[in-house]
Amino acid sequence: MKSRSESLIRLKKFTVDEKRRQVMQIEMMVADFERMAAELDQQIEIEHNKTGISDVAHFAYSTFAKAALQRRDNLLASANDMRGKLETAQDELAEALEDLKKVELLDQREHQREREEQNKIEQAGYDEVARLRHRR
Repeated sequence: MKSRSESLIRLKKFTVDEKRRQVMQIEMMVADFERMAAELDQQIEIEHNKTGISDVAHFAYSTFAKAALQRRDNLLASANDMRGKLETAQDELAEALEDLKKVELLDQREHQREREEQNKIEQAGYDEVARLRHRR
């Protein structure tokens, strides 16, 4: 029984670690998307200053700036999508942690029962020795 509960605990710990890795990966992706979007904002601002035109509707608006705006918007949309996935991954991590705690508590209770039974057996042995001594 011990090996079974220990295996289950190992499995739950592995699951928790995997969920943590997923959360970290998604957080890094969101941060990367936001960083790239900020870099594109800087490039757009530089282009606006260089051309002197910041009105997107202007006929002479920079095609580079238009493309950079579109890429930035796409990155920000991807970051928002990833935030939704991040919430889901965080919820899954919380569930996995709860499962691990439940299994650990059950294992702890099982070990406590085993110790109590072992103590009862030892006490019965001591009682028997005491009875034998008392008869002498």
